[in-house]
Amino acid sequence: MTAPEGQIFDLGYQNYDGPREGRMRARKALFVNGVRTSFGIGRGALSKILPILFFTAVLAPAVILALVAATIDQFGVSPSPEIPGPADYYQIVSVILFLFSAIIAPELLCSDRRNGVLSLYLVRPLTSTDYVVGRWLAFFVVSLVFIYAGQIVLQIGLILGAPEPLEYLKGNWLDIPRFLAAGVVIALITTTIPLAVASFTNRRAYASAFVIGLFILSSAVGEILIECPDQHEGPGFQQGPCEPLTRDFAKYAGLSAVGRVPIHVSDMIFDKDNESKLSVEVAKLNDSIPILWYVLLTAVPGIILWQRYRRIAS
Repeated sequence: MTAPEGQIFDLGYQNYDGPREGRMRARKALFVNGVRTSFGIGRGALSKILPILFFTAVLAPAVILALVAATIDQFGVSPSPEIPGPADYYQIVSVILFLFSAIIAPELLCSDRRNGVLSLYLVRPLTSTDYVVGRWLAFFVVSLVFIYAGQIVLQIGLILGAPEPLEYLKGNWLDIPRFLAAGVVIALITTTIPLAVASFTNRRAYASAFVIGLFILSSAVGEILIECPDQHEGPGFQQGPCEPLTRDFAKYAGLSAVGRVPIHVSDMIFDKDNESKLSVEVAKLNDSIPILWYVLLTAVPGIILWQRYRRIAS
């Protein structure tokens, strides 16, 4: 019989002597991964299609308005129609932004829990708060990119399309801080609500369907609550102001449309009167009420999201 032989290999294992970046490095990696996931970077081609389509959709209105601003004078239209500005742009693309957040944001949370990797994250020097904040900040930044990209294109088009670009910039420079502030207002709510919903399910499709349903149903309910009864011409008919079915409560009912709440605040920032029925009713309220309602719709889901992951991690 032969004795078993053993071999020793010197693989050159050495202790790591480099810089130890610790918790902040883990936070940064989580944030970067969230941004890459939102854009579909590092994944298959199908994962990139939706972000590209949504980005194209939010840019298209800005490009069209910029082209109109640059060429309207060449057609000799008199008087020149008022070209929609930054406040109108947010009203146009708000639906696209909400759909984007409803479909893309849940991917940052649902896939981690479904694949069971959340516990691996927390083995690192990360807390549940670090995880939530990292994911939230990642999608918040992505949302701002989508929101500001169209506004920048529109601003450039309006400035260059003006007969006197410098005079236009001097007269309308306040639009820049206004669209920056209004963009943050929209991004806060489009980031927080979808992520809060996604914290309750492992399936992105379920979270997306719920958020989209919330936006659609709340808008429909708001329109119904402020709707006026049909008026028909006939003997004794007197034309007069239409009174909503909910009467004095109609101005509060206008706040029930979740997707319109940040637009109400945006209109206040731009000091602009919105002609939509919901906005007309909400405009009858004191400005503090829509602002407080917006804060509640943003803060409460944010607290729910944070508490939810504290429970999961415990």
